[in-house]
Amino acid sequence: ISPEGCAAILWKDQSKREAAADAMRITAPDLLELEVIDEIVPEPLGGAHTDPQGACERVGELLERTLDELSAIDPDELVARRYQKYRRLGVFLES
Repeated sequence: ISPEGCAAILWKDQSKREAAADAMRITAPDLLELEVIDEIVPEPLGGAHTDPQGACERVGELLERTLDELSAIDPDELVARRYQKYRRLGVFLES
């Protein structure tokens, strides 16, 4: 469910989406702490919409660095690491 949907259900007010995102633990810092994401790309001051070129440059630099790091890892090792990462995220038990 989206933060807006959660806010509408819990508080009957979609404008409380930020409180809902905090409660759902889906903010960028939460996702980093939970190891769902590897890194947070810092936005330009005021948000990406205020400096789209700067935001694109930051994403491009991150992608280039990450691809360089990943391409230096043996593909079988990379797959094993990725598998272990997703195994740590949670367990699904079928009843």
